[in-house]
Amino acid sequence: MAANLDKEAYYRRIKRLYGNWKKGEDEFGKVDAIVVSVGVDEEIVYAKSTAIQTWLFGYEVTDTIMVFCETKILFLASKKKVDFLKQVAITKGNENANGVPPITLLTREKNESNKPNFDKMIEAIRGSRGGKTVGVFSKDKFPGEYMKSWNDTLTAEGLEKQVDISAVVAYTMAVKEDGELGLMKKAAAITSEVYSKFFKERVMEIVDADEQKVRHSKLAESVEKAIEEKKYLGGVDPSTVEMCYPPIIQSGGNYSLKFSVVDKNHMHFGAITCAMGIRYKSYCSNLVRTLMVDPPQEMQDNYNFLLQVEEELLKELKHVKICDAYNTVLEYVKKEKADLVAKLTKNLFAMGIEFREGSLVLNSKNQYKLKKMVLSISIGFADLTNKEGKKEEQKKYALFVGDTVQINEEEAATVLTPVKKKIKNVGIFLKSQNDDEEDEEEEVDDAEELLGKGARGAALLADRTRNEMTAEEKRRAHQKELANSLNEEAKRRLTEQKGEQQIQARKSNVSYKNVSQMPREKDIREMKIFIDKKYETVVMPIFGIATPFHIATIKNISMSVEGDYTYLRINFYVPGSSLGRQEGNIFPNPDATFVKETYRASNLKAPGDTSVPSTNLQNAFRIIKEVQKRYKTREAEEKEKEGIVKQDSLVINLNRSNPKLKDLYIRPNIAQKRMQGSLEAHTNFRFTSVRGDKVDILYNNIKHAIFQPCDGEMIIVLHFHLKNAIMFGKRRHTDVQFYTEVGEITTDLGKHQHMHDRDDLYAEQMEREMRHKLKSAFKNFIEKVETLTREELEFEVPFRDLFQGAPYRSTCLLQPTSSSLVNVTEWQPPFVVTLDEVELVHFERVQFHLKNFDVVIVYKDYNKKVTMINAVPVNSLDPIKEWLSCDIKYTEGVQSLNWTKIMKTIVDDPEGFFEQGGWSFLDPESEQGSGAEEDSESEMEDETFNPSADETEVEEEDSDEDYSSETENSDYSASLGSEEESGKDWDELEEEARKADKESHYEDEDTSNKKRKNRSSTLPPVKKKRRS
Repeated sequence: MAANLDKEAYYRRIKRLYGNWKKGEDEFGKVDAIVVSVGVDEEIVYAKSTAIQTWLFGYEVTDTIMVFCETKILFLASKKKVDFLKQVAITKGNENANGVPPITLLTREKNESNKPNFDKMIEAIRGSRGGKTVGVFSKDKFPGEYMKSWNDTLTAEGLEKQVDISAVVAYTMAVKEDGELGLMKKAAAITSEVYSKFFKERVMEIVDADEQKVRHSKLAESVEKAIEEKKYLGGVDPSTVEMCYPPIIQSGGNYSLKFSVVDKNHMHFGAITCAMGIRYKSYCSNLVRTLMVDPPQEMQDNYNFLLQVEEELLKELKHVKICDAYNTVLEYVKKEKADLVAKLTKNLFAMGIEFREGSLVLNSKNQYKLKKMVLSISIGFADLTNKEGKKEEQKKYALFVGDTVQINEEEAATVLTPVKKKIKNVGIFLKSQNDDEEDEEEEVDDAEELLGKGARGAALLADRTRNEMTAEEKRRAHQKELANSLNEEAKRRLTEQKGEQQIQARKSNVSYKNVSQMPREKDIREMKIFIDKKYETVVMPIFGIATPFHIATIKNISMSVEGDYTYLRINFYVPGSSLGRQEGNIFPNPDATFVKETYRASNLKAPGDTSVPSTNLQNAFRIIKEVQKRYKTREAEEKEKEGIVKQDSLVINLNRSNPKLKDLYIRPNIAQKRMQGSLEAHTNFRFTSVRGDKVDILYNNIKHAIFQPCDGEMIIVLHFHLKNAIMFGKRRHTDVQFYTEVGEITTDLGKHQHMHDRDDLYAEQMEREMRHKLKSAFKNFIEKVETLTREELEFEVPFRDLFQGAPYRSTCLLQPTSSSLVNVTEWQPPFVVTLDEVELVHFERVQFHLKNFDVVIVYKDYNKKVTMINAVPVNSLDPIKEWLSCDIKYTEGVQSLNWTKIMKTIVDDPEGFFEQGGWSFLDPESEQGSGAEEDSESEMEDETFNPSADETEVEEEDSDEDYSSETENSDYSASLGSEEESGKDWDELEEEARKADKESHYEDEDTSNKKRKNRSSTLPPVKKKRRS
């Protein structure tokens, strides 16, 4: 046997087995020796005898007898297996070098009765402790002459007194080492992959295609075949993977929430339960989910309660007794929904090499204490009644949810199968048009009975003509409903928020709090300008008095030399001067006297002077500039910090298995050059650059977590849009993203490339593999983080391309997620709009002859600046409307509006705004009725077909005169007149056109010279009109 045996693992585990035996607790205290005999039986999948072999050696060793005595261990096996076991048997002189009894290997003879070997083993049992009682696994019965002869020998020697030690050995093996946990986590991950990528997708296909003739057993067989394909196993070797049990799929009112059921019924679209478990390298995992097709509200409520029960159970599964966890959960169900207690099913058991450990199950009597174990927890509600069910299969349903979990010491249990199970992830909601189609079919059947099959098509066509609404009409009807509720909701919200906004006055900077702080410098005594750098103050003489001015009061300074004199001009901030956009013209004491000062000094040196008098002004100019620059820099930093919410401190999780992504770049950059680093999920996120810089992002500060895959992009991105800004790199940021490049951003165009160049083909193949690898790594990280946060933090993925637009400097692709509209691949900066904060969307410049239009997003917070997206292609208008039509009001217009003034008007007088109709001024239907629409349409037609405005006026006058003469005494409406006129034949129309041309020709003759007249008379009338 060429297999290697992990000696370290064997010694650790045999020590643990002997340690528990020596303690003498429970059945261990009753036995003198332990006998494990394993035969050959293909039908036995799980047995304690084979499980302990796999636990100790990593393999099953069939046709082997193991005897564990107090001072020695004996193995009887064939020659090949003895060679394999020698790896742990040969130690230093076969002594007790590793703290465990020495091993004696006996080789089994095939042609003999093995009596000498049996006698040696019986002798060893007699010499172990009392030598009377043998511990065995009583449920394990292997067939064959070899096993029979051994059992007969035990009986003949008077060792028939046997104690079942299955429970105590199972408890010993249930405590998992780190290596075992790693294998079970991998098994759980594979189960999750097969469920998500194969089973769930297959069920979606069946529901979409309405294939209700698919049998549950056939679907289960397809799942078993799927584990033979590497793409569903996350790259794991298929030979190391097998099913723990045949997948169990149930629906249509027949449910048995156990793991020993085979269902061959046809699938029914209601509640579809699926249980599947996969073994990886002999270690098991389990996953149970319920998919619901168009679930009624009561079913959704029961399912949400089931998830709450599971959460409650996970909180209780710590290092406690199993019965205590059971009783707590039962009390919770009794307290919340007592009527569901009788329908609650509980399948909780320890899991490892064996799928189900019978001695470690969840019930009210189990006194075993939970330790570092892995459990399969599966809870459900059986035999529930669907009040809305019409068919027999719809009247009964069951809900079943289960996961593989790891027990922690203090915290709640960790879920190892991170498959999402919220109602939005397992509910399949079909379009409501199905009901309408059923009604149509019923009506068609009635028509067929009355009129025969020939009238079926006609009846259906007439019904559709009368009742069927187009998508645009449905959108308009829904938009009207939204418009009615929009104004009411906005008015109510503004009323609640009403309150006087406190206008902040400009900060008053005081130079010196008392006279004693004034410097006693020579320049001040000589009435020169002095700059106090410590207090950032300029002391200058005003009317012969040294007067201090803080640097903040100085707007700007300038110095000029004219002839023999130097002039220093100091401009102060005064009422009426601009203080900047954000500060406003607000002063703490606007009635005070303000100065604007100019100083002059000679450039000529007087006799006896040591320096030129203008030197003081030149030094003052230079120092004031320096102090002013330093002050403004400090003010800018303080302004950045304004409004920064103090974050909680990051709690470092010292566990080495924290989810981690390496070799990522951060945007915005921490320093001038971009640096790589790693993103690690502790109790919150921490990014650490290679230089040692740290950026912490708290889970509760994340508004949107967005994962942008690398499909069609050159980078793969994790983007965090924050609720409150954080500071790093001396600036505040509300958007932080971590990314890595997938391929080459730039291409060398000078390089000679050929279509079939092997290097290029290899590079493309490598890039494809790189993309797949990165996507898998990022998805794995996301799933671990979502599991770690119990899905409180959910990553959104942009689900389709919506439209191109320019929210900032350049055009980019905008994509929707479940709760936002984003573009995070281009940092210009990134674009993230939260849909819950949007009041309405207005489309500007929507005209037929324009290729682009603009999108304006107005927020519920009217003090917030509106967002403009420019240069949106006009063919994107309908897709955007379709996307917004769910719950956001939109309007459109032909003009560009001044939104700054509009929002200021609304904020200044919200009551007046809503009294005048609120946002209805944006809706063209509210301003003019259908008649006005027809007029505008006819005007547009006139503008389209007529070459000039002058001709339009002439033709309108002619048509008015004709209309008045023909219908002067008539009672018909104007529309009738227009219809009669439109019914003229070609001769009449040509005659009218000729008259109109002559009249316009005469007008031109009056206003043109002879040369122009002669030239125009030879041209067609229309050409002549254009030149006039």
